[in-house]
Amino acid sequence: MDISIIIPLYNEEDSLPELVAWIKRVVDQHQLGCEVIMVDDGSVDGSWGVVQQLATEYGGMVRGIRFQHNYGKSAALFCGFEMAQGKVVITMDADLQDSPDEIPELYRMVAVEGYDVASGWKKKRYDPIDKRLPSKLYNATVRFITGIKLHDFNCGLKAYKKKVVKSIEVFGDMHRYIPVLAKQAGFKKIGERVVQHRPRKYGESKFGWQRLVTGFLDLLSVVFLTKFGKKPMHFFGVLGTLMFLIGLAMAVYLGASKIYRLNHSLPATLITNSPYFFIGLTAMIIGTLLFMSGYLGELIARNAGDRNLYLIEEKV
Repeated sequence: MDISIIIPLYNEEDSLPELVAWIKRVVDQHQLGCEVIMVDDGSVDGSWGVVQQLATEYGGMVRGIRFQHNYGKSAALFCGFEMAQGKVVITMDADLQDSPDEIPELYRMVAVEGYDVASGWKKKRYDPIDKRLPSKLYNATVRFITGIKLHDFNCGLKAYKKKVVKSIEVFGDMHRYIPVLAKQAGFKKIGERVVQHRPRKYGESKFGWQRLVTGFLDLLSVVFLTKFGKKPMHFFGVLGTLMFLIGLAMAVYLGASKIYRLNHSLPATLITNSPYFFIGLTAMIIGTLLFMSGYLGELIARNAGDRNLYLIEEKV
C-alpha cells in the first residue's frame, strides 16, 4: 500500500462523493495504491450514510470510522493513524478546500526525497481577512517558539512517513502541532510545499475566534509536554528547589541577624515582625509543594496508561 489518506469530517455530506471521486482519479493516474480512511467525528447530518455508500461503491479503497460523539479533529486523526497501512500517510480536510491534485507531490517528498513530514502551505488563501490575520499571528508565534520554519501549521494537507504517525500521540487539540510532536520524537526532516487553497464549495467553516485562544494554550501545553511530559521533576523539582532555597536563605538571614544583634547588645525585634519572615516562609511552602508536584508527576508519568479512549460506534 503506497498511501493512506486520512480525512476527518464533521457534517460534510455534500462534499464527500466529489472528494473521493477526485482522489480516485488522481491516484489511478499516478498508479498509486491507496486507501481512504474517513473518520466521521459525530456528524449530525447524513455524512455517515454517505461514507457507508462510498465504502460499498469503491470496495476496499474507502474505509470508515464513526464516533459516537464529537471528539475533535485530533481524536479523528489519532484513530485514523492507528488504522493506516500505507507507507506514506496523508491528511486532508473533507471540505474540498484541499486539492487532491497535491497528493502525488506530497507523496514524492516523503517516499522519494526522504522527508519525515511534508506540510502544505496555503500561500494564497480564500478565507476572509478575520481568519487570515489571526492565522498569520499564530503561525509566526509557533515558528518563534518551536524553531520549526513552517508557514502554515494549521494546514490540514500534510504527508508523513508511516513510522512518524505510529510513533506520536495526538490528543486534545494537538493536531495543529504534529510537526512539533514529530520533531520531539526525533523526526527532524520537515519540509514544506506551497499547495492550492480552494474556496469552500459546500457547508460552513468551523473556524471561530475561540480556536485562536485555544491554539495558543495548546501551544504552551505541547511545548511543556514535549520537554517535561516524561520528566516532570525536571521542571517542578528545579523550580521547587529554587523557591525553597530562596525562602531558606531569608530565614537564615533573619535568624543570623537576630543572633548578631543580641550578641552585640543591639536592639532586636521579633523575627515574626519582619515581612521577610512571611515571604520566606511562603517561598519554602510553595517550593515544597512544587517539589512534591514533580514527585507525583514522575509517579503518574511512569504508570500512565492510554490517554486516548474514543468510543467508536461503527466501522465499515
